[in-house]
Amino acid sequence: MAFQGKKLINDPKDVVTEFIEGLVETYPGLQFLDGFPEVKVVLRADVSSSTYDKVAIISGGGSGHEPAHAGFVGEGMLTAAICGDVFASPPVDSILAGIRAVTGPMGCLLIVKNYTGDRLNFGLAAEQAKSEGYKVETVIVGDDCALPPPRGIAGRRGLAGTILVHKVAGAAAAAGLSLAEVATEAKCASEMVGTMGVALSVCTLPGQVTSDRLGPGKMELGLGIHGEPGAALADIQPVDVVVSHVLNQILSPETNYVPITRGNRVVLMINGLGATPVMELMIASGKAVPKLQLEHGLAVDRVYTGSFMTSLDMAGFSISIMKADETILQRLDAATKAPSWPVGVDGNHPPAKIPVPVPPSRSRKSDESLSRPPQLNQQGQILEAAIEAAANAVINLMDSLNEWDGKVGDGDCGSTMSRGATAILEDIKNYPLNDAAETVNEIGSSIRRVMGGTSGILYDIFCKAAYAQLSASSQSVVTAKQWAEALEASIAAVSKYGGASAGYRTLLDALIPASSMLQERLNAGDVPYTAFVLSSEAAVVGAESTKDMQAQAGRSTYVSGEILSSVPDPGAMAAASWYRAAALAVKDKYGASS
Repeated sequence: MAFQGKKLINDPKDVVTEFIEGLVETYPGLQFLDGFPEVKVVLRADVSSSTYDKVAIISGGGSGHEPAHAGFVGEGMLTAAICGDVFASPPVDSILAGIRAVTGPMGCLLIVKNYTGDRLNFGLAAEQAKSEGYKVETVIVGDDCALPPPRGIAGRRGLAGTILVHKVAGAAAAAGLSLAEVATEAKCASEMVGTMGVALSVCTLPGQVTSDRLGPGKMELGLGIHGEPGAALADIQPVDVVVSHVLNQILSPETNYVPITRGNRVVLMINGLGATPVMELMIASGKAVPKLQLEHGLAVDRVYTGSFMTSLDMAGFSISIMKADETILQRLDAATKAPSWPVGVDGNHPPAKIPVPVPPSRSRKSDESLSRPPQLNQQGQILEAAIEAAANAVINLMDSLNEWDGKVGDGDCGSTMSRGATAILEDIKNYPLNDAAETVNEIGSSIRRVMGGTSGILYDIFCKAAYAQLSASSQSVVTAKQWAEALEASIAAVSKYGGASAGYRTLLDALIPASSMLQERLNAGDVPYTAFVLSSEAAVVGAESTKDMQAQAGRSTYVSGEILSSVPDPGAMAAASWYRAAALAVKDKYGASS
């Protein structure tokens, strides 16, 4: 069923003039002729026909293909772009106005896409300009590879490959070549490029209804850029299959659309049709390059990926392949100020991109020292007992954590924490337990591997900060004071990167009171395990006090205070649980060994 298309516009009749106004406001180097609404011409702000001493490059056509053509106006590319109404060829008077505005004694080259209206209107304007004494040459671009020969009087349509011709011609003109030389290079480039498009949807013209020509699960192959039906309708296929089909069609030796054979050098352009995400365009590029290299025996010298010549809001892409030589590559790499020409793609394209190796950890420990020692010393035994107790406490609390989180969050706190605790219990057999710092670091690695979401990242940060603090000491046995300092450093790191602090209704509301109590009792001269147990009681009290707090971090910030007051923060309760269990395990171990 057809329906009214949604557009962020004003009057549909004004979309082109308002587009031009926005374009020139955005780019200081662009200007337009004062002839709205009949004359819609974008030109270089620094060019005047009375002073311009190079060949002017002029192109244009119907609007709706943005950024083409006006987005390619700039030094080193187009000198002016003539804009018609949406999908309508610009009138002769508008084309003439553009010629008169930018053409100096070196003359101008008109680059015209092969559509009947464009050929006729640009052709008549060229003849009129010649009669006025201007030097004018014309190059017609027909790079479409979708329609089987014979193609009748209309010939092959002009598609996104035209942009590459713009660039070649613009660079040649900027280099100071004569009109005849620029026209020759442009014509040569136009004969070396082939394009074919694929669409997943049709486009919607401003003020009109959206067509339902394409049913669900269907795509069109070999379409034009004006919403006209494609050469074939097919079921949607994986992009691998689509890219292979398009490349085979363009490079078919039977149709001989482009003079490209095995061993040639080529330029590849993946062009979005208006509504295709950059992610999908890049996927298509990533699949096209190796296929051209391995299946077609071609050297891919340049790759251009983006939206260059669209069809309003059409979903899909076109692929253009141009035969390359040193001259064409030089023209494509030449500097330009055209705002929509891609940057960062010049220079030789390597035959294969080898991924950069992942840098190794800067840990000073060898792999051998990061495994469980044959025999645990007293510190290792106590650390093992504390870790196992903490992990089991979290697992046992899973259902309660999920229940609390279901009221104030997304209901998965217990499941997430339990995954991390289970991984720790599985990995502890490989922890270097006699080395406290490295063990804490390995706990962080276990958590990072299995715990998703914010909690996983925060606990990994927690462990990494503790590891950095503990490893700064050269002593093999970690003192109670050093553990307290490590806890304080971990809390500071979580607060710094997570943005929370005391009273925000987070895990820190359990850990901050615990840290304060631990340092207070140690400074008072308490036995370390007694200080640890007392600090764990402070952690529990702090966690339970979160019932009275208004959330200022996490998903709980979206929950009403009435609901929050009925349950404690699950993250704080989880932290208090493992901290309390670890403290009691340490007390038991110390008691057994004394």
